Amino acid sequence: MTDAPAIRIESLSKVYAGGKLALDNVSFDVPRGQIFGLLGPNGAGKSTLINILAGLVMKTGGKATVWGFDIDKHPRNAKRSIGVVPQEIIFDPFFTPRETLEIQAGLYGIPAAKRQSDELLAAMHLTDKAGAYSRTLSGGMKRRLLVAKAMVHSPPILVLDEPTAGVDVELRRQLWDYVRHLNQKGVTVVLTTHYLEEAEELCDRIAIINHGKVIANEPTRALVAKAQDKSVVVTTDRDLDRVPENRCFDNIVLIDERTLEISYRKDRVNAGEVLAALTADGIGIVDVSTRDPDLEDVFLSLVAEA
Repeated sequence: MTDAPAIRIESLSKVYAGGKLALDNVSFDVPRGQIFGLLGPNGAGKSTLINILAGLVMKTGGKATVWGFDIDKHPRNAKRSIGVVPQEIIFDPFFTPRETLEIQAGLYGIPAAKRQSDELLAAMHLTDKAGAYSRTLSGGMKRRLLVAKAMVHSPPILVLDEPTAGVDVELRRQLWDYVRHLNQKGVTVVLTTHYLEEAEELCDRIAIINHGKVIANEPTRALVAKAQDKSVVVTTDRDLDRVPENRCFDNIVLIDERTLEISYRKDRVNAGEVLAALTADGIGIVDVSTRDPDLEDVFLSLVAEA
């Protein structure tokens, strides 16, 4: 089983009452030991997919296995193999963080001697709030408590559904440090986020869903390399009274009297040809900077095509 994927999804579909098609024949694997990004616009079907894996939504068709356990044939083992941090902040506001974790551990049948509530609270920087009512926590603290709650049974798979929404920069960095630490210990992480720079930095592989269909599923570096749009910002040696034209420019904008931003397709021309076209037009170049395409460029392009 060590070579089997952490999660395998085969021809999964979900149609809600009223005919809303949320998932349309979705298939992909999540390799063990990776941080896997599941991206898509709002309403693409990401949360439906996660809720099916967690046993909260019934699928219409297809098959899914979690850590080798079929979610239909072995639902208890499948649920015990996954910890889910939902988008919504949901817990009893009258319990303290420590009580919340203790109750969750009890629901999974973990003996008191083997519970790790205090360790999880420390990892989430919540030790000083362990005895406070959960309703008094800030939004970022509540999200970190949900992460701790998802890890009480030490699942081999952790699913994070928009975990940094409403979390400040410092706390976001702390959360990702903890996620990387878990991943280094062997935990497979599935991440959904609208912060695409976050996904690009963290994820080993990324799948993109749009309108219930998988439109991309590749290693992150290979996916980013697909982007063909690139831009160059040029500072000229004199004021410009017009925007130069050339067929190798996809778009050109005069930012100020001496600064041009030129977009081009790197599969058709290179930066040297762009600069040579400016020089041939009698424009002297003082300084040049380039912007390489990133995951956001690829994401917007793929979603627009779909």
